Amino acid sequence: QLQAFGGGLVQAGGCLRLSCKTCGFTSSNYHMGWFRQAPGKEREFVAAISRSGSLTYYTDSVKGRFIISRDNAKNTAYLDMNSLKPEDTAVYYCAADSSPFSNIKTTANEYDYWGQGTQVTVSS
Repeated sequence: QLQAFGGGLVQAGGCLRLSCKTCGFTSSNYHMGWFRQAPGKEREFVAAISRSGSLTYYTDSVKGRFIISRDNAKNTAYLDMNSLKPEDTAVYYCAADSSPFSNIKTTANEYDYWGQGTQVTVSS
């Protein structure tokens, strides 16, 4: 089970930190990813981090603004979002990938477990 929290309402240019805590399994065994879904749009990849935290990957629209990280001792992954824009408004989901391979996945159907989502709204 994944629990995502930290969303909220923020003005453009502001920042938020999302957290994703795993319950019932050890997060260090999983690659972790963040996805988002805006109204009327498909769920899209945002960022992912490898099991150890040594590899990260971002979609182009958030590079330089968002940072994904993890603390395996706390079974928690984070998404620090800076310089937020109205187009970042969406429900953000965290996900876990149990693949034994080292490559980071960017498509939603390759992830095995999902959190419930947390709303991020950026006002202009």
